Amino acid sequence: MSVKIRLQRHGKKGKPFYWVVAADARSKRDGKYLEKIGTYNPNTNPATIELNLDKAVQWLHNGAQPTDTAKAILSYKGALLKHHLDGGIRKGALTQEQADSKLATWLEAKTGKVDSKKEGLTKAQADAKAKAFKAEQDVNAKRLAAAAKAEADAIAAATPAVEEEVAEVEAEEAPAAEENNEEAQA
Repeated sequence: MSVKIRLQRHGKKGKPFYWVVAADARSKRDGKYLEKIGTYNPNTNPATIELNLDKAVQWLHNGAQPTDTAKAILSYKGALLKHHLDGGIRKGALTQEQADSKLATWLEAKTGKVDSKKEGLTKAQADAKAKAFKAEQDVNAKRLAAAAKAEADAIAAATPAVEEEVAEVEAEEAPAAEENNEEAQA
């Protein structure tokens, strides 16, 4: 029986979620499996991968062949490196302490890269949010300025009309007042 380390699809349509499993090569994609090794969620950025490193390495020691995608996931999490270092220990090229220190150094560097990517994404999201907020403030300021200008124009347009009406009323009252003055003098 040949064993494959592969992905088993779960989740709903358009939102895939995968289990990383060791399964018989003859079984269906989502069918019977021998052991669940971890999970893979490509919906997040960066993708979330939970992997039991020891189980994955044990299956690799037993001869399980990973599929291309599973191989990329195992490489990303360091399972292939650990498998390689264990081979060096069996041959006598390395001691267990040297292999553990190399793996720990690699895992630290990988964790640093992932954390910097997460920080970069968070910063980019915050910058985009701040930029959108600034643009919204500019639009609101322009809208308020336009409203104030329109109100000032309306007041200015109404003011000459009122002054003309006042002038007309005064012009009508002036002859009447002159007639009253003439009558009073006579």
